[in-house]
Amino acid sequence: MSLWSEFVNNKQRTIHKWKHYFPVYEAHFSRFVNRPVIFLEIGCGRGGSAQMWKRYLGPHALIVGIDVNQECKTFEEDQIKIRIGSQSDTSFLESIIAEFGTPDVVLDDGSHRMSDVVETFRFLYPRTSPNGVYMVEDLHAAYWDEFGGGLKREGTFIEVCKGLIDELNAEWTRDALPATEFTHSTLSMHFYDSMAVFERGRRLPHSDVRISGRAAILKGLIR
Repeated sequence: MSLWSEFVNNKQRTIHKWKHYFPVYEAHFSRFVNRPVIFLEIGCGRGGSAQMWKRYLGPHALIVGIDVNQECKTFEEDQIKIRIGSQSDTSFLESIIAEFGTPDVVLDDGSHRMSDVVETFRFLYPRTSPNGVYMVEDLHAAYWDEFGGGLKREGTFIEVCKGLIDELNAEWTRDALPATEFTHSTLSMHFYDSMAVFERGRRLPHSDVRISGRAAILKGLIR
């Protein structure tokens, strides 16, 4: 069953999502289905999304939700653990990793405040699995003043991402920008309407290849 089907056929706790997120979720999360994945969800809402991830990812998944709302603790069930704390509290985030291990997936659907989103990313991204995925959603808030956003406003997560594009390509800048940990640990960045996704992985040395079909044919004739 697709994730969208899991959503529209939900008969458990309330799930609140934008429709256009679902193809993005499946594009980046499908490789974790039926794998022993640690899925860290920042922001628990009404508890339905954690249940959706549990159903979608399968019996080996551990869903860890964090929220500032004490009532979210009641969302715990088999395969779902909830911890109460702020996403910008790095000591709290460190305790989550110490308790549950390195997350394979981080989904930031928390406060949407730019200071929180940036602080959480700076801390958690290097501590996400070397082959993991980090996704931030509801980034329309990056353009809204009440969340610390604004078009081209310094310090929003969108503006941070623009700098990270340069870091991703740092090795091509002829030493104008030194390569960083982000450079060496990030395979790709993906941007969608209101979403940013980072795929981690080991970067191989750059190597270009030039192949001539004519040369290949001539070489074959010589044989």
